[in-house]
Amino acid sequence: MLSPSAPGTREKPQCTDDAVTARFEADAGTRALIALAYAHQEPLVLPTRAECEDRLDKTSATWRRWADNRTYTGPWREAVLRSALALKLLVFAPSGAVAAAATTSLPEELGGKRNWDYRFSWIRDSAFTLDAFLKLGCAPEATSYFWWLIHASQLTHPRLDVLYRLDGGTRTPERTLPLSGYRGSAPVRVGNAAAEQLQLDTYGELLQTAWLYTTAGRRLDADIARRLAETADFICTAWQQPDAGIWEVRSGPEHFTQSKMMCWIALDRALDLAKRQLIPDRHSARWRRERQAIAEFVDDPCFNPRLNSYVRSADGNALDAGLLLGLLHRYRPPDDPRMRGTVAAIQRTLQDGPYVNRYLRPDGLPGSEGAFLACSFWLSEALALVGRVNEAAHLMDQLMALANDVGLFSEEVDPTTGIFLGNLPQGLSHLALISAACTIGEATR
Repeated sequence: MLSPSAPGTREKPQCTDDAVTARFEADAGTRALIALAYAHQEPLVLPTRAECEDRLDKTSATWRRWADNRTYTGPWREAVLRSALALKLLVFAPSGAVAAAATTSLPEELGGKRNWDYRFSWIRDSAFTLDAFLKLGCAPEATSYFWWLIHASQLTHPRLDVLYRLDGGTRTPERTLPLSGYRGSAPVRVGNAAAEQLQLDTYGELLQTAWLYTTAGRRLDADIARRLAETADFICTAWQQPDAGIWEVRSGPEHFTQSKMMCWIALDRALDLAKRQLIPDRHSARWRRERQAIAEFVDDPCFNPRLNSYVRSADGNALDAGLLLGLLHRYRPPDDPRMRGTVAAIQRTLQDGPYVNRYLRPDGLPGSEGAFLACSFWLSEALALVGRVNEAAHLMDQLMALANDVGLFSEEVDPTTGIFLGNLPQGLSHLALISAACTIGEATR
């Protein structure tokens, strides 16, 4: 059903076996409506134009009302609100889960094989998600998401899956579909085998999320408190294992530095929760010992004095933009010389203008990828934290110019052509944008 609201050039719709086509012109101040009605095993009802427009008007009013109620008043407010809207659209209403993206298999390299299904909820995004909801005044969304996260992770306790289905399920077998893919980028995947990996950073994100939830004045019930304490117990042993790391590499496991930093965060947050009598503290002495052991590991084989920087993995010399999260989550404070050195080293090695690469080493997959947008926003936030606020704001201005016509960001961008790569809209990119904008706003105040 196609109908402009004012007279103009139009053609009668043409119907074939494959398509319905038509042409019309809509001038400024007029409205054009295209309605697609469908039914399955029930009568097909064709609404009138007035009914369609009424529904559209009410939908638009609801979204505008939701946006107007956001509490953010800092810099880049329009971009932050657009990001908030994107996150709201990624919420799976029946459960409160937040999808990493709404798409699958949009390629990280045109014609390449790095095509993944992101229609799941990652534990890794949890702390950024809860923090963003709280900062933007989205209390219902924050509460719903936290309880979904707690209930989903209960299914595998004390071990965490990397990702969960939006209904909280754990089965996400990866398979390919007989499709050519976006612009010839095959395979097209459904499901994600990363769910089977060991990624130790997720435990730090879970404890960080619980810590943020309680510092916002919310309480934990006795069962959740017990399970969080048991998660800390699990980390006391598990942190010594090599893992697949934050970037889910499909090469062999390594002792990734950022994973160890997040294990330290897990025990540090558990100790604070125990100190505030929010979780059982009977094993707190062990948590304290293991936290110190993790710090010694991170600050010895995972730090390269020649580079004056933490490195991607133990005894290595490669850089990784994920190390910025050690600063953002406060593994070390912003005035720590090693964290400042790491920020500078990442700039020298991985940054090119507004673009930041995740890393420059083989990862077990063929082909290449674009610059990772979340890493650019993390760098901007890190610069603000170490006192380089003008540089942080300049980088943010450059990044804002990369958004598409409706203010959305994908996962990656091709630095040469500027085209988006990876799934879109990418929740982590928008979460990183919100976090960076809030931090820079606080620093300028």
